[in-house]
Amino acid sequence: MSGEILLRIQPTELKFTYELNRHSTCTIQMSNDREDYVAFKVKTTNPKKYSVRPNIGVVLPGTTCNVLVTMQAYKEAPLDAQCKDKFLVQSVVASHGATTKDITVEMFNKEPNKVVDEFKLRVVHVPASRPSPVPEESEEGSSPRSNLVENGVQNSSSVTESDDKLVKEKSSMTYALISKLTEEKASAVQQNQKLRQDLEVLRRESGKHQAGFSLTFVALVALLSFFIGFLLKRT
Repeated sequence: MSGEILLRIQPTELKFTYELNRHSTCTIQMSNDREDYVAFKVKTTNPKKYSVRPNIGVVLPGTTCNVLVTMQAYKEAPLDAQCKDKFLVQSVVASHGATTKDITVEMFNKEPNKVVDEFKLRVVHVPASRPSPVPEESEEGSSPRSNLVENGVQNSSSVTESDDKLVKEKSSMTYALISKLTEEKASAVQQNQKLRQDLEVLRRESGKHQAGFSLTFVALVALLSFFIGFLLKRT
């Protein structure tokens, strides 16, 4: 930088967010606190990598000019993590009423009794923000509290799995018991219907036999009724 400052330039370094397949931009702000018209020119050590708009211009007295710098997207990660690219802003006093059309390359040549102010900007690549991974702790460095929490989670998980298994086993047992009772009930109902049919047949034939047979019939009916009641109680 020369001894005389023509433009106040911010920031002092260009920080580009580094991310694959995405462009990144920065703004150079140049302020003119003088009463002179000041011409500027922006150069870089890597012109294929950066786009500067505008790269030349005039800053009027008491005004500010913004220059947009765009870094082209990376298609693959660079081998060198530290960026070595730099920018140089040159500024000179221009004639009163000068415009961008009046700016020439020769204006920035260093000559005796001519002030050419130069301001260098370093380029910094900032990685795109990503979620921080959960820190892992070794067995020796882990705290009792973290172990307690981990064990609590594991125990809780084990209890849950045991409960699920127990519920499934009980469900299977209940289903088997219900199925067995249903089969026994159906069998008992079927036997009951058969006994009623047999009883009705005996009742019809009872009139054809002698009175002495009535006592045997009554005993048989009582026995059948007792058996039917026993089966119904089991269901």
